[in-house]
Amino acid sequence: SCCIVPAGHSLTCLPPIALIPSPSPHLLEQLLHSYCCLLIILCHSRGSPPLFLQDTGLYYDRYLREVIEVLETDPHFREKLQTANTEDIKNGRLSKELDLVSHHVRTRLDELKRQEVSRLRMLLKAKLDTLQMDHASLLKQFEHLDHHNQNFEAKDLELLISTATKDLENYDAERHEEFKRYEMLKEHERREYLKGLDQEKREKEEKRLQELKEKHSQHPKVNAPGSVNQLREVWEETDGLDPQEFNPKTFFKLHDTNEDGVLDEQELEALFTKELEKVYDPKNEEDDMMEMEEERLRMREHVMKNVDTNQDRLVSLEEFLKSTEKREFNNPKEWETLETKPAYTEEELQRFEVELRDKEEELKRRAETLHQEQELLKERGKALEAQKKEYQQAVLEMSQRQKDQQAAEVQPPAGPNGELQFKPDTNKEEDKGKHLREMICAVMSSLVFFEYILIMNLFSSRTRWAESPSCT
Repeated sequence: SCCIVPAGHSLTCLPPIALIPSPSPHLLEQLLHSYCCLLIILCHSRGSPPLFLQDTGLYYDRYLREVIEVLETDPHFREKLQTANTEDIKNGRLSKELDLVSHHVRTRLDELKRQEVSRLRMLLKAKLDTLQMDHASLLKQFEHLDHHNQNFEAKDLELLISTATKDLENYDAERHEEFKRYEMLKEHERREYLKGLDQEKREKEEKRLQELKEKHSQHPKVNAPGSVNQLREVWEETDGLDPQEFNPKTFFKLHDTNEDGVLDEQELEALFTKELEKVYDPKNEEDDMMEMEEERLRMREHVMKNVDTNQDRLVSLEEFLKSTEKREFNNPKEWETLETKPAYTEEELQRFEVELRDKEEELKRRAETLHQEQELLKERGKALEAQKKEYQQAVLEMSQRQKDQQAAEVQPPAGPNGELQFKPDTNKEEDKGKHLREMICAVMSSLVFFEYILIMNLFSSRTRWAESPSCT
């Protein structure tokens, strides 16, 4: 879930994606890679050292990193990248500089793009056969490159950056939505579990769950994130310094761990650990670690909203110092934790349960269809096996008949008194036997091929069902 880089570089880690409750695979890939893309470019634009990200195994990680590495080899583009600001990167102005890079760099970028398109086509071959769609239609779902042009143009760099920017802007909203679905699923399972108990056990279990809920809510006061009390607590307990000597500028430099002059989202979230430990303990049954990560996200959003004035998702020293001069810094409102207000309404929960029931019914229908196909295949297999045995028996009989004929040809036929008898003409019978054997072999070959086709059809049906979006 993290991309680790050496100490002193501009990026320490990515958000703990693995803790997000049940995100869809396609959405997770897009968000994580887009986040990597924008942060890489932003780090380079501030003149930071190259990043050596671990391979995340996602679908355009290699392409992204190779494009960055190739562009870095061009002195002109490297200079423009280091002097560009965030807006130049986001609005695509930086991508126009691609026309000025050297010929060998453009040639290498063209090669990288052709390799990426070829790789995507190989990955989509199975879907092509299943969905009966052409390659161009399938490639449209990948927004990080222009699939109409095989060469790497300015548009490709612009798409790579714009995809990162768009996904990054929607990242937090998607995480909130996934958390809401997680909470609704948890409540749905709780209600279904209680329905399956008798009256006495249900009352006992409801009482136990209520006690756990009350125990979770009995925690020390949580300071508002970004307030003077919260920062002084970190200053004292984490940094080991005298709270009376709290200095905002010194605090900023202490927690700018990569020394790039800004606090990124991960450095900010690290400041909230002490507050979160007041509410959540992984050893306690009543504390949900998924809720802790949602609380961490809410705290970070709260600070960014009040401090990040230019909305670049980074807190500069100037922005941080200005925030300490606000009235809310010294007299913040009391922070409301997640248990004070539900993440969903009863109406949303009801719609969610209807959606779950619909998906369950769809899965049952598909399972029944698959079972019927399996039974049909078994019956056809039995019929094929019976026919196979019949033809095998016929072949054995023909072989035995041929052996008998050959044995009879060794001794000339004789009558009762030893007189010679005329030998009947068996050429026609031999031709008929040979022709019959050839027909039997051809029929058996056809049956074996038909059996293979039936097995492959069933395997294809199972594969399509297993890969369907609702098969969870």
